Amino acid sequence: MLHEYRDEIAQLKQSNAHFAKIFERHNELDDRITAIDAGREHLDQLELEKLKKEKLHLKDEAYAIIIDYKKKQGS
Repeated sequence: MLHEYRDEIAQLKQSNAHFAKIFERHNELDDRITAIDAGREHLDQLELEKLKKEKLHLKDEAYAIIIDYKKKQGS
């Protein structure tokens, strides 16, 4: 997720507990969705869509935190 911000992500995971939590949850969802898509786990389509929406929401939240962090670092 957001590989172009690798350095910022590393810093935020260490300094921002909320960011670390949403980053970890995003990765958990990504792994689960991958397993479902590969047929290793089964879930109905509606529940899968809920997981994908949650994952996208977390990515958006993480991105906003990264951008805010970058702005503060530039000040």
